[in-house]
Amino acid sequence: MKNSVLVILFSIFLVSCGASKPTKRYSYKKPISTNKSSNLKKLSSTYSGNVSGTRASILDNAENYLGTPYKYAGNTKAGFDCSGLVCKVFDENRIQMPRRSSDQAKQGKSINVSEAKPGDLLFFATAGGSSVTHVGIVHDIMNSGEVTFIHASTSKGVIISSLNESYWNKAFLFARSVL
Repeated sequence: MKNSVLVILFSIFLVSCGASKPTKRYSYKKPISTNKSSNLKKLSSTYSGNVSGTRASILDNAENYLGTPYKYAGNTKAGFDCSGLVCKVFDENRIQMPRRSSDQAKQGKSINVSEAKPGDLLFFATAGGSSVTHVGIVHDIMNSGEVTFIHASTSKGVIISSLNESYWNKAFLFARSVL
């Protein structure tokens, strides 16, 4: 009995943000290279670097939660899971979002990651396959094309990560804009 409970708890921890329906996987993968002579294509972003209005407010609100611990099904300053963070930040900006990351993945409009701007959403399949299990809020697009995002990590709480990181690059599915 004790082992069964441990297995269930461990399974919940691994999946973290859960999903039930598969989504289409996009072919974009940001090249990861530290070799300056690499022939890999750079991401050409349409982002101008200007953030104002609701986008700026969403980023400010999300940044206020940096360092908040991870908590399964959490959506308060006491702890967040990934979709709870998105719900809270968007709610603070009077934008209602579904609670689950798989449902959030159906909101707004589909965009190519090269069209992403701060405040847009990135979706991931962290459990493998093509089902949405994680969501993050685009934080910045660097001149190099690197995309950073704020999200609730199961191991580190609310942090900023990069699509250049191998784990996130492999798990990335697609981007959507609800703004």
